[in-house]
Amino acid sequence: MIINLNFESEVPIYLQLRNEIVIGIGKGEFIQGEGIPTVRQMAEDLGINPMTVNKSYGLLKREGFITIDRRHGAKVNLLSGGKLEFKEKLEEDLNLVISEASIKGVKKEEFMDMCENIFSLMKCVSLDSK
Repeated sequence: MIINLNFESEVPIYLQLRNEIVIGIGKGEFIQGEGIPTVRQMAEDLGINPMTVNKSYGLLKREGFITIDRRHGAKVNLLSGGKLEFKEKLEEDLNLVISEASIKGVKKEEFMDMCENIFSLMKCVSLDSK
């Protein structure tokens, strides 16, 4: 998996790393139970501080995207719970994104096409297509 970080962005590096890993999981670049690089290895590969990677991994663990075991390291966790809480957060996030898109002149059809295109790239999608 290629992780792209923008050191000029206002988005903190730890959050960019978290987002890149979530996108990788969504696209099927990681599978259930697959190990991800150690904090030290990831920091070295990306040229960032290990504490930054540690903060990302902690966030991913709290959100249920990975599990961390001292003996076996960090592994992808696709079987996480908390669906109701996630749906509430998703609705909040979508409200903001749709508001921004609307203000910038993106039409509903364009927005929905973008969503369909991105959704089609996801490999671990478990949502009903109803």
